[in-house]
Amino acid sequence: METIYKYPLLILDEQEVEMPMGSGIMAVQMQNGQPCLWALVNTGNTPVKRKIQIRGTGHPCEGVGEYISTFQMKGGELVFHAFATKEQ
Repeated sequence: METIYKYPLLILDEQEVEMPMGSGIMAVQMQNGQPCLWALVNTGNTPVKRKIQIRGTGHPCEGVGEYISTFQMKGGELVFHAFATKEQ
């Protein structure tokens, strides 16, 4: 069954998120002070790990995955950009 899932994230340069194979990452935004990733998933698919990278504006971005979205924290004082690698 296809549905939209939310995955809370940490502010780390790199982390792994387990989601069903073939999931379509939609966005990363703040919700109640927590960065979260939303993805369209097929709950019947085998889980795989996706590497999520977060970089601040002005930080090096070599080797990051595909761009997901930009999100802000602390009223716009901190601006981050989220990237994801392909399924592993």
